[in-house]
Parts: sequence; C-alpha cells; structure tokens
Amino acid sequence: MRPLDPRLLRYAHAARRFLLIGALLGFAQTLVVIAFAWLLTRAITLTVAGEPLSQILSTLAALAGVIVLRAVLIWLLEVSANRGAAQVKSQLRARVMATLAERGPDWVASRQSARLSTVVTTGLDALDNYFARYLPQLLLTVIATPILIAVMLWQDLASGLTVIIVLPLIPVFMILIGRVTQSVQQEQWQALQRLSTGFLDVVGGLGTLKIYGRERRQFDRIRKITEEYRTRTMKVLRVSFLSGFVLELAASLSVALIAVSIGLRLIDGALLLGVGLFVLLLAPEAFLPLRQVGAQFHAAADGLAAAEELFAILDDDTTATADAPAGAPAPAATSSAPADRRSGDLHLAGVTVRRGDTVVIDRLDARFAPGELSVVRGVSGVGKSTLVAALLGFVPLTGALTLGGVAVSAGTSRPWLAWAGQRPGLFRGTVAANVALGAASADVTVPVQSGPVQSGPVQSGPVYSTPDPVLVAQALLWAGAADLSPATVLGVNGEGLSGGQAQRVAAARAIYRALATECQVLILDEPSSALDAGAEAGLLAGLRQLADQGRVVIVVSHRPAVVAAADHVIELQELSHV
Repeated sequence: MRPLDPRLLRYAHAARRFLLIGALLGFAQTLVVIAFAWLLTRAITLTVAGEPLSQILSTLAALAGVIVLRAVLIWLLEVSANRGAAQVKSQLRARVMATLAERGPDWVASRQSARLSTVVTTGLDALDNYFARYLPQLLLTVIATPILIAVMLWQDLASGLTVIIVLPLIPVFMILIGRVTQSVQQEQWQALQRLSTGFLDVVGGLGTLKIYGRERRQFDRIRKITEEYRTRTMKVLRVSFLSGFVLELAASLSVALIAVSIGLRLIDGALLLGVGLFVLLLAPEAFLPLRQVGAQFHAAADGLAAAEELFAILDDDTTATADAPAGAPAPAATSSAPADRRSGDLHLAGVTVRRGDTVVIDRLDARFAPGELSVVRGVSGVGKSTLVAALLGFVPLTGALTLGGVAVSAGTSRPWLAWAGQRPGLFRGTVAANVALGAASADVTVPVQSGPVQSGPVQSGPVYSTPDPVLVAQALLWAGAADLSPATVLGVNGEGLSGGQAQRVAAARAIYRALATECQVLILDEPSSALDAGAEAGLLAGLRQLADQGRVVIVVSHRPAVVAAADHVIELQELSHV
C-alpha cells in the first residue's frame, strides 16, 4: 500500500478533513520551530555578548511562549489525528458493512468469515497508529522539511546543500527496510488470520469434536498456530528495532556532518555564531519528520495491511450485474411512486440467473399474484434458493423483474419485501427483539390492531421505535409459534430453542416486517423443513391470513402439506425451465 492511498480519501471523507487540518497545524508547527530556533539563538548570543539580564528577559519570555505554543500545536495535531482515526474507521466500517450487505450472503459465504471479521475489527483498529503516528509525520515531511531546508539555504548555503545531499540517503534506507518490513508484516497478518480462522473452526465444531472424543487433538493445532504468530510478531519487532537503529544512525551522522562543518568554520571565523547556531538548531528538525516516518511505518503496517484487504473488498466488482442479452424483454417503465407502497403482481419475464459461468435459472417466466399462496418446488440443486437470492437482489439476473408493472432495478433496496431464509440467524436477546429485528429501523407507519389478533385488512398506526408487543404476538401466532413467550431470553445463535422453534421465530421475523412496514411481498425459504405436522399447519394458516390481506406470499418448499395448501405451484425442472 502507498503511504497515502487515494482510495482512503475516496471511501472515508473524514480523511480529507484530517489532511486539511493536519496540513494547517503542520505549517504552523514549522513556523514555531523556526521561531524557537531563532529566539534560542538570540538568547544565547546575547548572553555570550554580555548583555544584561533585562535585555534578555523579553527574548526568554518570547521563547517560553513559543515552547508553550509548540506543545499546544503538537497536542492539537494528536487530538486531530485520534479523532480523524475514529471517524475514518467508523466510515470505513459502515461502508464495508453496507457493501457486504449489498453483495449478499453468497458473496460473503465465498470468503472466510473469520478473515472478514478480522479485517473489519482488529485490522481497522490498527489504523489508529497510522493516523496518530505515521500520517502526521508524513505531513510534516512534506511541509516542514522543504521549508526548513529553504531557511537553511538562506542562512548558510553550505549547510543547506549538505542537507540536500545527505537527506536522500534516509529514503533509500527506508525503501530497502520497508520492503523487508512489508514482507514480514504481511506474514504476521496472514498468521493472525490463520489463528483467527483456526480458533473459529475449533469453536464452531467443538460439539462434534467432543462427540467423537477428538477435542484434545486440537490443542496441538492451536498451539502450533499461536507459536507461529508469536514467532512472526517477534520477527516484526526485531526488524522494527534494527530499522529504527539504521535510520537513527543515518540521521545522526548527517547532523554530525553539518555540525562538524559549522564548527570548523566558526573556529576559522568564516561563519558568525548566530548563523551557525541557528542553522545547527534547524538541522535535526529538518531530518526529524523523515526519521519519524520510517520509525512509525512499522507501527502503521498492521493498519495498512488491513486497509489494503478492506479496499480489495470495496473495489471488488465481481457482483456487478451483467448486461441483458440481446432479445431480452425490455424493462417496464419506472415510477416515482414510493417503493414501499408498490402493489400488484410480481412478474418475472425471461429471467436468467448465473452462478459464475453456470446458468442455474434459464429464461424463467412466472407471475406471483397478490392474495395467493404461491409455492416454488423442485429437486435439490435445481435453483430454488438461487431464485430467492435473485429476487432479494443478492445475485444478478438478466431479464425483467417487475412489481405492479414497475421495474425492480438492480442494486436498489427492496423495502417492499420481507424474507426468511433457511438459516434462522438468531442472536442473543429476547424472542421479541429477534422477531422485530427486520423492522427495527423502518421509517414507516406501523400497523396496529388494538383488539384480539385476527385476520383482515391491517390498519395504519403510529411509528414505534421499540417492538410492538401486539405485532410480535401476532407474528408468532401466524408463524405457528404462539407457545413461545416473547420475553424468553435466547443465547448466542438462538441457544435455548429447538431447530423447529428457531425456524418459526425466523418466519415470525419476516411476518413482523411484512406487518410493520406493509411489505407487499413475503418470501420464505423452506420454512417448515424442521416442523412437525401441527406446527406446519399453524404456519400455513398464518400465511393464508397474510395472503388474504392482499400480499404476494411465496414459499419455497417440497413438503406435501405446503404444496397442498398452495393456490399456485411453480415447478422448477432440472433444465431450469418452467
């Protein structure tokens, strides 16, 4: 990664503000350094000349003020860097999470979840060092070093030329050391990801390992990965210390060369004391930012490596929607009507869906009418879940997809749709909180039924910022889970529920969203695969209530009871034609 990647400015607007503020503070700090060197030189020369203390007090007071001002500027730069880091991390996290949501579960499943988690959490946290230590020194190198060299050339041409000659040696050392550092840092980052992935795999499969009595065999594996990470970390520290020593040695020798030159000319009388002392005080300051850039590069390397992977996620265009083939039906005209108020048939005309180079759904024509319970069935692997992913916008499709005659554009949100997948996806909290998750941030009117739970048109009501207990109860009832208490507290991944109960809570979540946000389309993928006949009948009765309210209800299932209850059945054949 480059010292300042333009993608950082593109994806995190806070970085631009930090660079502007940092540049202004860096320029002010440079002027203060020059003033400090001049005032200290004047105080020393006046003392050497034997001037009375009264003549020197004003210079000492100004010098004290400059010292305080420099400390304040350093503090402001540090505060700005820390705040900039926090804002940039927040913006990058929000952008990458939005990107992952847009790419959909298929794209996420093709990556290692532990790797993505490490990048978004631990990796981005390492940007603190990049902003707090590395980037401020980089700004000072660009701003302060040229100004200080110009002042030195103005005061003493020989010393200025010496700095110009020896200064490039430090970047040469930095490049050589940086290549080694980048290599070992990348190895350490990969070791951390292997450790995270291995630990997550062990935790995820711990139940299976214990059943077969193989849990203790993982101790050696985890110990080996941990030892590898420790070795890589120590190697990075060793390279950091050695590179810091080399940079300090090069800078110290360069300053010593200037000091020897000034000393010889002072003895010879070819240089005034004030000029020589002023230039000698500026020389270390001219080298300091560049030395610090090299030293702090190691502290920022973790963040740079993580940011590189994060930018790779944001730049990945593999999910771009393919162009429609020649002869595909033209999309219907778009409408300015709010998407969440759309109603009417959900129509697919000549829809083709691909997984990579493989055609899974080929020229599918289907119409799902409101008020009907539609069932999509077919043998395993025929493309039922792929069709659902395409309707959700997670997988690109070609052809025409319309709702109520209005085209559904690729890459747009679908607030008119509620969905529950094959995996419940429950989190730690109450059943009510899990049920209301799908409508937690919906900025629409929440339907309310003040009386007993019943069928019929849903009336509009006020907006709720917390789960509406009436709607939660209604959603659980229509999902066939009326026996579950909304106040029941679940563990991680819905611990405390059976597979069938978790499946019904997931269905209730989709039903709650359909009721709370007035979604016109409800899609459930294998909602009753783990249910007994009684629970399945309760779920089908609730889906019938939703369809009777004028919604498009689509169920992917091969269960005979679901197919028997359907008003409309779409059979996907192995050749992916209707």
